[in-house]
Amino acid sequence: MNWTIPEDSRPIQEMFERFFEAESTPARVRAAEPVGFDSQLWGSLVELGAPIMRVPEAFGGGGMRLLDACLMMAQAGRRLASAPLAEAIAAAGVLAAAGGDVAAQWIAALGAGEKRLTLALHDVADGRTQLVPGGAVADAIVCRDGDFLLLVELDAPLAAPATLAGNAIGQFDPAVGRRTVIASGETAVAAFEAGLEEWKLLVASALNGLSREALVQASVYACERIQFGVPIGTYQGISHPLANDIIEVDGSDLLITRTLKAMAAGSAQASANVSLTFWWSARTASKAVAHALHTYGGYGLTNEYDVQLYHRRAKAWAMPLGDPAAELLRAGRRAFLGETVCLPDAGQMEEDFSTPEHALALADETRALFDRVLTPELRAKAHYSFEGHDWGVSKALGEAGLLFPDWPTKWGGRDVDVEANRASIGVWEEFEWTTLPRGVTGMIGKLVMQFGSEELQQEVLPRMGRGEIIASLGYTEPGCGSDVFGAQTRAVRDGDDWVINGQKMFTSGADLASYVFLLTRTDPDLPKHKGLTLFLVPLDLPGVEIHPVHTFMDERTNATFYSDVRIPDHYRVGPVDGGVRVMSAALQMEQGGASYHRNQRRMITEVLEWAREEGRLDDADLISRLARVLAHAEIGEALARRVLDASRAGAPDEAYGPASKVFTTETFISDSADLLDLTAPASLVRGRTGIGLVEESYRHATATSIYGGTSEVLRSMVAERRLALPRSRA
Repeated sequence: MNWTIPEDSRPIQEMFERFFEAESTPARVRAAEPVGFDSQLWGSLVELGAPIMRVPEAFGGGGMRLLDACLMMAQAGRRLASAPLAEAIAAAGVLAAAGGDVAAQWIAALGAGEKRLTLALHDVADGRTQLVPGGAVADAIVCRDGDFLLLVELDAPLAAPATLAGNAIGQFDPAVGRRTVIASGETAVAAFEAGLEEWKLLVASALNGLSREALVQASVYACERIQFGVPIGTYQGISHPLANDIIEVDGSDLLITRTLKAMAAGSAQASANVSLTFWWSARTASKAVAHALHTYGGYGLTNEYDVQLYHRRAKAWAMPLGDPAAELLRAGRRAFLGETVCLPDAGQMEEDFSTPEHALALADETRALFDRVLTPELRAKAHYSFEGHDWGVSKALGEAGLLFPDWPTKWGGRDVDVEANRASIGVWEEFEWTTLPRGVTGMIGKLVMQFGSEELQQEVLPRMGRGEIIASLGYTEPGCGSDVFGAQTRAVRDGDDWVINGQKMFTSGADLASYVFLLTRTDPDLPKHKGLTLFLVPLDLPGVEIHPVHTFMDERTNATFYSDVRIPDHYRVGPVDGGVRVMSAALQMEQGGASYHRNQRRMITEVLEWAREEGRLDDADLISRLARVLAHAEIGEALARRVLDASRAGAPDEAYGPASKVFTTETFISDSADLLDLTAPASLVRGRTGIGLVEESYRHATATSIYGGTSEVLRSMVAERRLALPRSRA
């Protein structure tokens, strides 16, 4: 994922990657236990300026961006660095924000290696003893006491109790030591709050690095360990949990980047995202390393294997703050109830989330068209399936060149770039207008452009571009299910024609479509992944039958039958027996950048309004559960964005599309079910608006992990491409 890191930050990441690999070996991590402090490592970090890398240059620090500190912490996490680095960085930042001579003296002493500083994570006003990471080796502790910011100098090291994983945790009694007031009032509160939020992001980054390395090590072991004659990574019971984990760790990294960008831009969402990031990273680390240890079986429990070092720290690093799940409530109160907190200065970030002017202009044009043509009656007709298709709207968009704006102008498009197309299509979601017919037809049209004959292009593309016709997909068969390459529908060459016989299931939209993109077997003697050929078959030909199949999702799909259907060869899309290549291109388009995060945000909006009317906005459980949905939406949007950005950057295909679809569909399913429970019994009543959206989403979500590639198939792709695991089997 190095392509996502800004160019000027890559040397920093690479330097610390080499540093921690050399200076924080498993042997040294073990030697630092039970306290969890490596004094030699700390001295080397001081020489690199790491503890004061975030301190402004005016105080003698590095003045570096928070992104760079997070990149460093990720590498520290990968190698389980036995040093209270996050605490020192945060404490130095608090002192620099507060200012004053005493603060400057202690920052200088920290930077020179003469003193060690850490941060007490909880207000000391109540006088209770607390566990302070780094406190067992610190010379002073930066604390908040109500409206006062204190520096407590210690006369002796704090007692270091035996803990889950060290981290130099000390038992701190606020009554001990010599107190110096550094600041008071708003300045003190703001400085401490910002430092604590920075600590959360630094620890989250370390947890992400820890998780990623544990998954890599487990995957290597799963390729080497032979059981029942094959590597254990061959079995989906091993590979699929690891695939889920790497998706979620990637999502965690993307969420950190998203949060840093929001902070740099001054977005109101930033403070909520800090809490979401901390919770998600802690949760993900616990799951990922538990699965990694399970991969080793009983060996993972032994002290000789490194995975147990990761397993203990995956829990221990976040816990000094308390239950990580408490951050969900904090995030929800910030996101939904307007609570505020002071954030640190993140520094400048590349603003690649902004939309360029030309893209905004196209979005405005699309918005104006929808404002003009979408009557209240049409808006009520909108649906997530083909049931919401309207020919009048389709033709109006086609006439304006806004149905497929990224298509070439000769086929009715605008020939716009990715950003403009994304902005225009985003307006469809804004108006909650039906997108499936456009998405399927647009994908098929692109395949015809890439693989179809000129005669076929001339026949279908202009009419598609004008919104006059749509197309449907004919992949699935009753006996094949998700194994599309097991298709048995036959196409036999007869001179210049082909004769097709067979049956397809779940041919959604066939009752409205003019064509079906049909997967057929043209050579039954070849292996099943070969001998396949694609055709764009007109659905008005003799021998085609379309039978409705109705679902509990208020969606009609179809069973289609083909009996001696004769078509000319120019309807073939791609080479004879070369359908795998065409299908691969089709599936890559279909699985890329899933947008169910928009459904999750809509549910949040409706549930919040319902809660307001019901007087339940003070319900902590409700706010926490909505915050969890928000986290899923933020990560889902980031994963979808990665698909498009990776394609634009020419990055290697590491199953980003499948990863995006797995995450967004699975969380859409779980979130709609949870919000259905949360709003019960009102949510039992069907409706297209208000809380009825949750009930409709619950039924809609059920199918999303099936079509476009089942989650099981896609997890296997992620396991193989992201973790280099063997080709899986059940």
